[in-house]
Amino acid sequence: MRIALIVPGGVDRGGEYRVIPAILWLMERLARGHDVHVIVPNQEPVDGAWDLLGARVHNIGAKRWRGRAVRKMLELHRERPFDVYHALWARGSGEVGLVASALCRRPLLVHVAGGELVWLPEVNFGARRILVRALARLVLRHADVVTVASGMMHRLACEAGASPELVPWGVDTSRWIPQTPRARDEGRPARLVHVGSLAPVKDHLTLLRAVALLVEARQPIHVDLVGFDALEGAVQRTVVELGLEKHVTVHGFLSQTRTIRVVRDADIMLVTSRHEAGPVAMLEAAALGVPTVGTAVGHVRDWAPDLAVSVPVADPSALARAIGDLLADEPRRLAIARRAQRAALREDADWTCARFEQLYARAIANGE
Repeated sequence: MRIALIVPGGVDRGGEYRVIPAILWLMERLARGHDVHVIVPNQEPVDGAWDLLGARVHNIGAKRWRGRAVRKMLELHRERPFDVYHALWARGSGEVGLVASALCRRPLLVHVAGGELVWLPEVNFGARRILVRALARLVLRHADVVTVASGMMHRLACEAGASPELVPWGVDTSRWIPQTPRARDEGRPARLVHVGSLAPVKDHLTLLRAVALLVEARQPIHVDLVGFDALEGAVQRTVVELGLEKHVTVHGFLSQTRTIRVVRDADIMLVTSRHEAGPVAMLEAAALGVPTVGTAVGHVRDWAPDLAVSVPVADPSALARAIGDLLADEPRRLAIARRAQRAALREDADWTCARFEQLYARAIANGE
């Protein structure tokens, strides 16, 4: 198949920084058996193209990128017709995918992976404008196949008029190499880790307030925060205000190799977001044998109570209690870790790619 993969970013030519690993995992696997062309806006300031993991990346500059992206896909289609268009995110990517697929009379798959269908004014997250939400719904209603990663997103997509397929973004276990869930080292503080951009929707304030409660209760813990700082030092300032300098390390952005090392050493993965389509960091931790305590979003909500521990959104007291209870019950922590690991390995990155290939074939057959 010749596949046009339309992405919002995350495909830097170096393959390590300014990347979205789950997109790279899919690109690499698809390119093993197909002719894959990736359309991306503003990965670099100047238009250009490069090869990455067996796929060909076509970078479109930021200004008026939608029209130029459609033109690029039409140009590539004339050279050799695409069989299918696959947009990751309904907003932006989905809009240009819908136009290109209609003009070329080829099927369109859309994966809803962000805040296209929600608006959370308290953290300024999601599709703020009514027009943006309307465009996302239009894309979903006209796409040949819509996929989502979690039960919550399935409900939102159904409410938007789609009939979505559930396809979690599985983990690349050749990099996140599974290890048997290990018992805690009682001779050191419990290690907690959170992986995700320092941004309001990730709700690091709730996380840090929960940590403060645990420290006040004399729970020996240390928390590693990994992710790009989009808050210009606000999280670091909160750490100081709460007196948590000895208990929290703010690493900033780390490469995948370094992130894997941090997560592997953890006893619990934390997810504290107000919204998540499907937190891949949780699946990565599960593959390494690390269980998750988190807010009732994405996979946390789907997996609780047997494969994860779920608490209400924005509730530091509930989060602190859940962490403390799990640390105090080592057999339960290990049982959750083992069950979560089995689930993550059953639907890994290879499974995700194979599932998308099945959906491509079905959409193509239905359009003939």
